[in-house]
Amino acid sequence: MTDLTLVIGNQNYSTWSLRPWLFLAHHGIPFNMKKVKLFTDSMESDLAVHFSDTKVPVLQEGDLEVWDSLAILEYLAERYPDKKGWPEARNARAVARSVSAEMHSSFFGLRNELPMNCRRRFPGFKPGPDALRDIERVLTLWQFCRKTYGSTGPWLFGNFSAADCMYAPVVMRLLSYEITLDPVSKAYTETVFNSPAMQQWIRDGSIEPEVIAEDEADWPSEPF
Repeated sequence: MTDLTLVIGNQNYSTWSLRPWLFLAHHGIPFNMKKVKLFTDSMESDLAVHFSDTKVPVLQEGDLEVWDSLAILEYLAERYPDKKGWPEARNARAVARSVSAEMHSSFFGLRNELPMNCRRRFPGFKPGPDALRDIERVLTLWQFCRKTYGSTGPWLFGNFSAADCMYAPVVMRLLSYEITLDPVSKAYTETVFNSPAMQQWIRDGSIEPEVIAEDEADWPSEPF
């Protein structure tokens, strides 16, 4: 029986929840999952018992609570050092943290225009200039990481790391909105999308009945 619990939101939409969930699931770390339905009348009361300012995700272990996706990933990397949450080489580790922090604090055009939706595709979607700039920057980051640090495997830094967790929601966005990708980025999105843990998240999100209007793109769509 595990003492580890991850509090998450709706899997179809919650990008921040996906990140630590993917780390745990990819590595087969046992954990309990508590799902809170977002943007409902009960959401605030459901999350009021946590110290996260009514936000998800939250990781609980005993009497410890850790909130914020990046902080949770840092904790998990320390808690399970054998999983090598960050690259072992110092330079690669520094860059992995840099690109993860940039994902955490940037790309508002991409976030706003292309909300994650695991059960829908949006053929013909046309991103605006802010989203296009963000997409170009993300693809540039991926190309740099793969070329400079990715020789040992198919992930951003060769082996799976917290950086891949941070960019997994972007992978889903680019695939859902059918964004044209360069060969390096296309191969990387396929690695993330086809991983067993990611496929499980997609399956779980696709069968959720809730529709959150605030997170639905205003564009004709079809099933993923």
